[in-house]
Amino acid sequence: MKRCLIASLLFLSSLAFAADGKPAVALKKISEGFVSPTVLAQLPDGRVLIGDQVGTVHILGGTGKVADDALFLDLRPKLAKLNEGFDERGLLGLALHPQFKENGKLYIYYSAPKRPEAPADFDHTSHIAEFKATKDKVDLASERLLLEFDKPYFNHNSGRMAFGPDGYLYIAVGDGGNANDQGKRPETGNGQNLDTFMGKILRIDINKGQPYSIPQDNPFVGGKGKPEIYAYGLRNPWAISFDRGGKHDLFAADVGQDRFEEVNIITKGGNYGWNLREGFGCFDPKAPKNPPEDCPKKGANGDPLVDPILAYKSFRAFPKDPEATGISVTGGYVYRGKALPELQGKYIFADWSRNWAVADGVLLVASPGNGNKWTFQPLNVEGFEKPGIKAYITAFGEDNDGELYVLTNGRNSLTGNTGKAFKIVKPGSGT
Repeated sequence: MKRCLIASLLFLSSLAFAADGKPAVALKKISEGFVSPTVLAQLPDGRVLIGDQVGTVHILGGTGKVADDALFLDLRPKLAKLNEGFDERGLLGLALHPQFKENGKLYIYYSAPKRPEAPADFDHTSHIAEFKATKDKVDLASERLLLEFDKPYFNHNSGRMAFGPDGYLYIAVGDGGNANDQGKRPETGNGQNLDTFMGKILRIDINKGQPYSIPQDNPFVGGKGKPEIYAYGLRNPWAISFDRGGKHDLFAADVGQDRFEEVNIITKGGNYGWNLREGFGCFDPKAPKNPPEDCPKKGANGDPLVDPILAYKSFRAFPKDPEATGISVTGGYVYRGKALPELQGKYIFADWSRNWAVADGVLLVASPGNGNKWTFQPLNVEGFEKPGIKAYITAFGEDNDGELYVLTNGRNSLTGNTGKAFKIVKPGSGT
């Protein structure tokens, strides 16, 4: 109870500071006309790539307008048929090889049609594939499939990817979908199941082996569980990113069920609790609205459950609570750029929207606190009523200089062309 009271006071004081302070940042629009942008990366020559969930990757041109004739990659022929309404499938992850300038290799996580050997009642098959770019285009025929696994439902795919400072590819995979980590899986769920990729962070070496090799210090090499697994007990990590400074920590924002949203620092072999816990609280998949007061301190594998660095209440379960912040966390990056020195070393992230039906995403900023806990508050944005930005915040991006970008959709669906990309800049220099 004492910890909850202290957390509440810290949160309320941070809200007051955010409400009374001047705008901390501005958003400068760099491109528009997307359906729902999900990834941003910068090429070594400085040009920016923006990937759209519907299966296209664009090279940002001088006008900032999206045009099909400027496509860097058109993956639409390889995708499962997407819903025109809300959908969590599509082009979900993109990572450039650390030596992209020399080898032109990039890696894509996408939702492919269900393969013939998949269970009959499953939804689709997830692909992690290597492609090669030549000049200004990716050659679809260059695809080299690294991993494929079948997903029971259309949601909770994650698909976020990042290369670590060790040169290995890290891949976030959601728990398979549905709700409460239940349905079309073992009764104990996928998050705690070491015999599936779902609900995990994977780590592979794409520079060796056919089609890849396993780093020998992965925690389950030669033991119980799939050797690709690096960490587990996650629901739907959206997204993951490495801090390019400091200790180069791996951050993962994990979307909660209905009560709490959380951000974790991922460590090798870590068990992050799903579906035994949600945020700092306990969770019962059989009674998700009535969590027990006490829950296990360890998972079935015997590993201790790792606390998040921060968690916040969701409007879904706490619609009138002043501590409620949103309904779906969107992970970002630790800021290491130069344009905004006051944000140096802080984790910039967001909540997708405070309302399912109305675009009401909010930018957030977190700072290291006592021990392993971080404090956070809304990040004021010039030109918007505090603290929302009147858009669904779908993703963040980071350029070669450590400057950050925000990707948005004006709708909670894969319809229209309301998707936009913004650069986070100083107040007074936005658009």
